[in-house]
Amino acid sequence: MQLALSPGNNLERIASEVASVARRFPWVKMVVAGELCGFGANTDLAQCLPGDAEAFFCDLARKHGLWLVPGSLYERRGDTVFNTAPVIDPGGLVVGRHRKLFPFTPYERNVAAGSEFLVFDVPEVGRFGVSICYDMWFPETTRSLCSLGAEVILHPTMTNTIDRDVEIAIARASAATNQCYFVDVNVAGDLGSGRSVICGPGGEVIHQAGSGREVMAFEVDMAYLRRSRNNGWHGLGQPLKSFRDNPVRYPAYDAAGAASEAFAQLGPLELPGRH
Repeated sequence: MQLALSPGNNLERIASEVASVARRFPWVKMVVAGELCGFGANTDLAQCLPGDAEAFFCDLARKHGLWLVPGSLYERRGDTVFNTAPVIDPGGLVVGRHRKLFPFTPYERNVAAGSEFLVFDVPEVGRFGVSICYDMWFPETTRSLCSLGAEVILHPTMTNTIDRDVEIAIARASAATNQCYFVDVNVAGDLGSGRSVICGPGGEVIHQAGSGREVMAFEVDMAYLRRSRNNGWHGLGQPLKSFRDNPVRYPAYDAAGAASEAFAQLGPLELPGRH
């Protein structure tokens, strides 16, 4: 959901939009909103998690029987503030929280960096990973999520600056180089410039939104994604296998790529045959 929002409490507006999605698209199983959409970029409104806002979202997910990633909230832990995206299952339980690894410094002031990667499984569907806004500018973030098995990256964003066009290019590149779906949901209105983008595992644009409110219902095709990883997108490059199999050491890290159970399951790097 790319929502046109203003600073301040947007919880009821978000609830109304989620209810509308549930009515209009009864086949939808997951809803994702933009970064900091609940209250805007105001650390004075940071809350403890669990807290009232997160409980509100848990009730919303339970009411409609949906997976819900309600953008992110500023989370207060003692004297520290994080930019945190909760993941809530259809029963209203928080299955994980992603704390933004790369706050947008020096502009996102007094916000601490998270240190852990979040992936979670949707039963009978697949594995999802979460990152937030500026995280995408560091390719190690998406590569790490995919090495942990993520097939879909959910990426709440709040961008209102002239680099939105660059972020769209990064989203496409992230999808192509990691052979994943990349779902980059921006906010609109006073908080952001919109232009959310949904990319498939070849870097193809499934949909790019305009600058205003827009609900973008789409289907994730896991069979297509897994075929692209095994055979290459349209039978072409298989970058995850090449990354896995190449022994090169990286000067920036002074280490080779770490072993990945998810990458090991992809099978050998070879020409696809006729099936």
